[in-house]
Amino acid sequence: MFDFSTAIDRHGTWCTQWDYVADRFGVADLLPFTISDMDFATAPCIIDAIQQRLAHGVLGYSRWKNEDFLGAVCHWYATRFATGIDPETLVYGPSVIYMASELIRQWSAPGDAVVIHTPAYDAFYKTIEGNQRRVLGVPLEKTAIGWQCDFTALEAVLALTETKILLLCSPHNPTGKVWTREELEAMSRLCERHGVRVISDEIHMDMVWGEAKHIPWCQVGRGEWALFTSGSKSFNIPALTGAYGIISDTQSRERYLSTLKGRDGLSSPAVLSLCAHIAAYREGAPWLDALRTYLQGNMTTIASQLNQAFPQLRWQPPEASYLAWIDLRSLNLDDHALQDVLIHQQKVAIMPGYTYGPEGSGFVRMNAGCPREKLDRGLERLIAGINTLL
Repeated sequence: MFDFSTAIDRHGTWCTQWDYVADRFGVADLLPFTISDMDFATAPCIIDAIQQRLAHGVLGYSRWKNEDFLGAVCHWYATRFATGIDPETLVYGPSVIYMASELIRQWSAPGDAVVIHTPAYDAFYKTIEGNQRRVLGVPLEKTAIGWQCDFTALEAVLALTETKILLLCSPHNPTGKVWTREELEAMSRLCERHGVRVISDEIHMDMVWGEAKHIPWCQVGRGEWALFTSGSKSFNIPALTGAYGIISDTQSRERYLSTLKGRDGLSSPAVLSLCAHIAAYREGAPWLDALRTYLQGNMTTIASQLNQAFPQLRWQPPEASYLAWIDLRSLNLDDHALQDVLIHQQKVAIMPGYTYGPEGSGFVRMNAGCPREKLDRGLERLIAGINTLL
């Protein structure tokens, strides 16, 4: 029913991944597997909804707090996660990172510490440090059964006087770890014990594979917490902007909304984003499920080709996301030498693991949200680049 195999030329569309690859990699015209958007057109139901809204012709100020949008969000959580949502607890914002950044400012002071699991999404470092807070990293450990958190180490940093917030990535980027209910409940108890608020970024919640199951923080949260997410990753609509979430505490929620409207002047949302989310959450499930099947096939392709070329890797697909977190440490490669070969010889852009902190050294992150033909070309170049160094 849906075509994910036909390539769409994104050049000349002001596309970060294709048109501006030189901003990060220093060279233009690379084959990119970088920023986490996909090379697929979004769901037809979303295109139809946007076209219908445009046909109306008037694009004036709008409101996000309407029954259609709130009802669509509640419907999505009820049908996908068996979770009831009180619409009065919902909030809106231009992006998940904006929303997290604002609560970091509200819930802490300059010099305070924010805990994250590392390696971590690079925007986490930027928003914490950009707000003059300190990053306290708790490294995830790769084991035979997947990525694990050392809860003793986690409690040690949560217990520090300067620690005010746990900024959780669930599912985790870049490792693709899906937190179990037991792990989330343990984190919730520790944060409540030490008076630490939680901000849970759940933007990859719809991209969970196999037997893993995403548990929204609202099912386990204690004390004060916030859950922020968006349909932007799942339905490939980040250029429309728009995110939403839940803030558990009434006073914090009202303060956030007052700041959004007053200080930042963002009370009127991007109306096309509202239309897109409503259509996605009411009609987009069949498209998303077909996409999920295709992306899982992409991950299987990566595992097959990498492990055939380098059996010692024994790489397994992640539990979540279309971002392949590839452990190359057993090959004893120099990270910077590999990037030099990939960029200048193979003409391919794949994110170096050190982008996500020191714990990412020896890894690369490859965006597999693309037609299989492009993925095959990227894997061929990655394997050739590694062989050059070996």
